[in-house]
Amino acid sequence: MTTLLAIDIGNTNVSLGVFDYPASGAATLSEHWRIGTHREQTSDETALTVRELFRHVDRDCGEVTDIVISSVVPPLLPIWERVSTKLFGRPPLVVGPGIRTGIPVRYDNPREVGADRIVNSLAAFELLGGPVIAVDFGTATTFDCVSKDGEYLGGAIFPGIHTSMAALFERASMLHQVELVRPRSVIGKTTTGALQSGLLYGFAGVVDSMVERIRGELGADARVVATGGLAGRVSAECRVIDRVEPFLTLEGLRLIFEKNRSNS
Repeated sequence: MTTLLAIDIGNTNVSLGVFDYPASGAATLSEHWRIGTHREQTSDETALTVRELFRHVDRDCGEVTDIVISSVVPPLLPIWERVSTKLFGRPPLVVGPGIRTGIPVRYDNPREVGADRIVNSLAAFELLGGPVIAVDFGTATTFDCVSKDGEYLGGAIFPGIHTSMAALFERASMLHQVELVRPRSVIGKTTTGALQSGLLYGFAGVVDSMVERIRGELGADARVVATGGLAGRVSAECRVIDRVEPFLTLEGLRLIFEKNRSNS
C-alpha cells in the first residue's frame, strides 16, 4: 500500500499530512499536523519532531513510501530534503520547475509564483471546477485565480491577519494583543472590542471587496474556496466564500504527486 507524506513549508507553519492509498479506492487523509516554522532548526532536530508526531499516533515512519514537498522558505527546503532521506530513506518530490502540475501558469514570470499558490489553485479547480478563486489566510492573505479552462491566471497578495496585528501592536504603544473572536458589536465599546471588530470585520470586508473586483475582471461568477488557519473564522463573516477547506494545500500536494506518479 502506498503511504504519502505531504509537507507544505510556510513562513509561519509547516503543515504535514499522511495519505493512505488502499488497494482500491481513493486516498484518505489519515493524519495531519501543523508545527511552527523554525529557520534555525537542523535536519536532526526536525527529524526528531517528525518522528515524535508519528509515534504520538502509533504510526511507524517506515510506512511512508513517498514524500511530496512545497516550500516558500528556500533555506528550509534542503533541511526537509535531508529529513526525507534520513527518516524515510527516500528523496522527496519537490514542487517546482519541471514538475507536472496539470495547471498551465499564465504568469509573466512563472518562477515568481509561490509553490503553495499553484498547489492551492490546482486543488480548488479539482474541487469546484473553474473559474475559481482560492483564498489562503496565512502569513499573507493570497487570492489565486483559475480560469474556466483550468489555467492559473495570477491573483493578489495582502498582509495576513496575524502579520497585520503584529505590525500594529509593535508600532502603537497603547494597543495590545487580542484574541481574534467575534466582538459583541461592530462599534467597539472597549479597545479590545474595537480591535477585534477592525481585524475580523475589516479583513472580511477586504475579502468580499477583492473577490467582487476579481469576478469583475474574470467576467464570470467564479466560486470561492478558503483555506488556512483562520479561514473558518473570517469566512463566517464574508458574503462570498462558497466553501472552507482546511486541508486544501495538502490535497493539492496529493494531486501533484499522483500526476507525477502516473506519468513517470
